Amino acid sequence: MSIVHKSEILIPKNIDFNKWSVIACDQFTSQPSYWEKLANIVGDSPSTLKITYPEIYLNDHIETRIEKINKAMESYLSGDVFEKLNSFVLVERTVASGKKRVSLVVSVDLESYDYRRVRAGIRATEDTIMERLPVRIRIRKKASIELPHIILLMDDTSKEIIEPLYEQKENLRKLYDFELNMNGGHIVGYEINNREEIIAKFDKLLQPELQKAKYGNDAGIEFAVGDGNHSMATAKEHWNNIKKTLTESEIENHPARYCLVEILNIYDEGLIFEPIHRVIMTKNRDEFLNGLKNTINGEGSMTIVTPEKDFAISCPKSSAATITAVQEYIENMMAAKMVEVDYVHGLHHLREVVKNNGGIGIIMPQFAKDELFNYVINVGNLPKKAFSIGTAENKKYYLEAKRIK
Repeated sequence: MSIVHKSEILIPKNIDFNKWSVIACDQFTSQPSYWEKLANIVGDSPSTLKITYPEIYLNDHIETRIEKINKAMESYLSGDVFEKLNSFVLVERTVASGKKRVSLVVSVDLESYDYRRVRAGIRATEDTIMERLPVRIRIRKKASIELPHIILLMDDTSKEIIEPLYEQKENLRKLYDFELNMNGGHIVGYEINNREEIIAKFDKLLQPELQKAKYGNDAGIEFAVGDGNHSMATAKEHWNNIKKTLTESEIENHPARYCLVEILNIYDEGLIFEPIHRVIMTKNRDEFLNGLKNTINGEGSMTIVTPEKDFAISCPKSSAATITAVQEYIENMMAAKMVEVDYVHGLHHLREVVKNNGGIGIIMPQFAKDELFNYVINVGNLPKKAFSIGTAENKKYYLEAKRIK
């Protein structure tokens, strides 16, 4: 059975797309001013802001917020907000730098995904923090639709799947074309109807001889999760809970089995891996820094940001080794209840948070995207928040949707 599935996609119609489409919910978690400004832009208009849960508010009247979100979903479904598409969506995203990345919005089978370090068609790229899932499962439990927060990466060296579609974009029906709010850049969407042909091309990525040529063994991997690891793990656990109540025939076609995602070729020139920086809040700054210096050392160098000054400490030359060592140290300190941590995209946002909130900023190294598949297959999952697809403003914006009940 194919991993990519032909689920119906919902796309808004007769609305202001600039107000409809908003940034992924896990961004700007230390910057309430971003979300306040966004809410003012959206106002009373239909918007994905009203049917998603910004993580900055995860400790704020959660049940009330979930109830409002679910009511808004039902209102949009019954209020003729959506057009139903029996197609895929080709997306061209232009970010502030002028770079373009081209992707395909499709559904994938959650039965082909596993967030553990096992052989699976869709492989996690970072460790899943199980403590993060229960509240996200609560949010999803009664939701009638989902919006894709997840970006899957494929290793299509010959560029035979998405790129030929983009070359024919002038012949495709345009679904949307607008400026994203809050400096998100520009986005254009096109309808793709030849789904069977495209699915067959995706299936070829699993051919054993091709896998052996790329990775040295038949790894059985078609996609790696580039963004939204915990969102996909949440969708998987939600599906595991639902299927316990279903018959075999119901399991085959239940909408919650299939998850809406955006697929990017890892060789897309507009795909940039950015580091995700850490901001540490602690009452024992000197103790934390001394412990960090003693824990991570090597022939490399990394920068620490404080409200007073920047300074360098030594670290391994390998970006993967540095990211692993820093994250392990932080999580040990968190377990001892000595620190709190936030994850920040972009150096200017890191400096803004440190300046406004105090604390310690850790500027993380960049993980090379061309190392990802071989690392995940032959080494294992990266630690949490090892890389980001673009800076904060360039992250996934919610736009398309899919029914899950």
